[in-house]
Amino acid sequence: MEQNFDEKVIERAVLVGLNADCFTREQTATDETIEELEALLETAGGFCTGKILQNRHAPDAHSFIGEGKAEEVRMLAEATEATMVVFDNELSPGHIRALEEILGLPVLDRSALILDIFAQRAKTKEGRLQVELAQYKYLLPRLSGMGKNLSRQGGGIGTRGPGETKLESDRRHIRERIARLEHELEQVRQVRGVQRERRQKNSVPVVAIVGYTNAGKSTLLNKLTDAGIPANNRLFDTLDTTSRQLKVSDNLDVILSDTVGFIAKLPHHLVDAFRATLEELEYADLLLHVIDSADPNREEHIQVVEKLIDKLAKPGTKTLRCYNKADLVSPEEIPIGEDVVRMSAKQGFGMDDLLKAIEKTLDQGRHHIIVTLPYSMGGMLDTLHSGAQVLNVDYTGEGIVVETIVDPVLYGKLREFITKEC
Repeated sequence: MEQNFDEKVIERAVLVGLNADCFTREQTATDETIEELEALLETAGGFCTGKILQNRHAPDAHSFIGEGKAEEVRMLAEATEATMVVFDNELSPGHIRALEEILGLPVLDRSALILDIFAQRAKTKEGRLQVELAQYKYLLPRLSGMGKNLSRQGGGIGTRGPGETKLESDRRHIRERIARLEHELEQVRQVRGVQRERRQKNSVPVVAIVGYTNAGKSTLLNKLTDAGIPANNRLFDTLDTTSRQLKVSDNLDVILSDTVGFIAKLPHHLVDAFRATLEELEYADLLLHVIDSADPNREEHIQVVEKLIDKLAKPGTKTLRCYNKADLVSPEEIPIGEDVVRMSAKQGFGMDDLLKAIEKTLDQGRHHIIVTLPYSMGGMLDTLHSGAQVLNVDYTGEGIVVETIVDPVLYGKLREFITKEC
């Protein structure tokens, strides 16, 4: 009987991880990362039937976890009626092929599972382009080991691939498609660049919300701007960047942008492919690092996010640490500092403190002034419109009266024309 691909396929999966002495921290699997893998599986629409964590000095050259352990996985999968096996590590094409032969089931690794979630969640044209590019880059070096998976296109987790093309034999087609996708995404970047130039011309600061997946970023954006973004308790709920204007105070408006959640062991294909979205970080004037205060792995996840911030944001970008869900922990569990805000986006407390912190951080070095320019200096008004925030312009008999917020350089140039400091 022909399968109806519109029906939701509930995959039953055994989760496997290898903790090897020779692995780096990012490469290895632990009880915590397998728990996160289970959350990822549930996000993708699957169900965990069992977990196995193997400890070895080094991965087995043939079967990754060793023949004996692979047989143990096969028996567990059979006993629990699993339909697939998902590894918490990144697997080579040879390991995928060998494991599928031993287990008799489709095998995915963590990267493939994350890509599948992204394929389900991407809604905008840009998001879909980015996912497709990441999938192709992931598939290209693995073609020889993925014949079985490719024959299941459209059937469930790990099968939402780029289509029914004969990927295993047509590498040239994939490379051409990658080039086209990269060209289309470059056009997206150019459009973003025009929008960004317009914002810069209007001198509206950009504040980007970042954080570990499921930390509460979308909830915060909704609370501050009534953006109406679905904010669910699941991983990677936001893929497509949403930007809204936020009135921080009478003197400061900003563009607030939500970004995709970060995660440990994020496939580098996704970091590369989503650069068109994540490049908002590169141009942000301020980052709000949203932290789940009640996260048992909080410090480790903070490090994951800060490592990606260092890679993607421009050097020296100021960051406010926003300890969200603070109502779920005792006050002494949250650090104290100028760049720290204790808050709960869901409950609504701490929002005033956050707005004050945003204004204080962005206003450092900025001056709110009223100047009276002689009409012979009309060109300076153009300079202010392009390089400062102009709040009001009034043409009087005494000259052009401008209320503006300027940086230290313009402040120095205008010092003799200042009639009031606000």
